Amino acid sequence: MPFTVRKFVTYSDETLIEGGRAADTPIMMVCVAAILPNPWAGRGFVEDLSPEIKAIASDLGAEMVARLTKAIGGAERIEAYGKAAVVGANGEVEHASALIHTLRFGNHYRRAVDAKSYLSFTNKRGGLGTSIQVPMMHKDDEGLRSHYITAEFSISDAPLADEIVVVLGAADGGRAHPRIGNRYLDLEAIAAEERGEA
Repeated sequence: MPFTVRKFVTYSDETLIEGGRAADTPIMMVCVAAILPNPWAGRGFVEDLSPEIKAIASDLGAEMVARLTKAIGGAERIEAYGKAAVVGANGEVEHASALIHTLRFGNHYRRAVDAKSYLSFTNKRGGLGTSIQVPMMHKDDEGLRSHYITAEFSISDAPLADEIVVVLGAADGGRAHPRIGNRYLDLEAIAAEERGEA
């Protein structure tokens, strides 16, 4: 790797029962986080972030996708996906965004799961043990609300002030008992109301 990673953290969450009712199929969420030095920390305001993006983002994305797909049991199992980044106190939120909001990073994931949807995301500043949320959506259809699902975890010793935590998340299904329909049903219902049919 042409960059330094202090450590990788893998988080997994398997939901068997939700709302007092067993899931038809257990829902597995997995996240892989890379904790690395912030290449812009301590340099004052850096106008052009692109040299470091080019040096880091693509190889980081490839490595994280390989680890994530292995952790969940293969890319073919992934239905929902997302990403997140947290920058430590000595960085800007823009530094977190810089590493994940580039095709050099995200295209590895989209290609691995043959996705059509964009990667949902969060990016923020935080300290040691901050809550990390990874919002996900269906990889092929952002209108399927059943797959609006969020993984949440923390890393007790990250990010340090001069670090960035970069995260990819995956789920092998949506929520256990989705009952709110989807965007398309809403549009049909609104259209029917406007026609006076509801």
